[in-house]
Amino acid sequence: MNRNFFFALLFLCFAASLSALGAKEEDGGKAPVVRVTGVVRLVGTANFPELQIKGSQMSWYIAKEDMKKLSDLQYRTVTVEGEETVTEMKFASGISAGTRRELKNIKIISIE
Repeated sequence: MNRNFFFALLFLCFAASLSALGAKEEDGGKAPVVRVTGVVRLVGTANFPELQIKGSQMSWYIAKEDMKKLSDLQYRTVTVEGEETVTEMKFASGISAGTRRELKNIKIISIE
């Protein structure tokens, strides 16, 4: 009796915890592919360097895995195509800190 009661209780605990995990909603595909033109800049600190493409109105950060493609093109104007991810950033107090646009899987179209 104790063994059956233990397994029934264990099953109920697992069933209740599964609903708490939820499921991630998929957007149905990959991130949108955008074409960006701007100047390649190195930003950040010595410990955390990042490459950025500064366009006329927006800036895009380059994903870590694609930084080698643009590292020799600093201060040059480039046109690249890549998957854009937009992240809304917030301070700890909940106030908006702006948006961060990141490009990954980039392909260089032209260099000026």
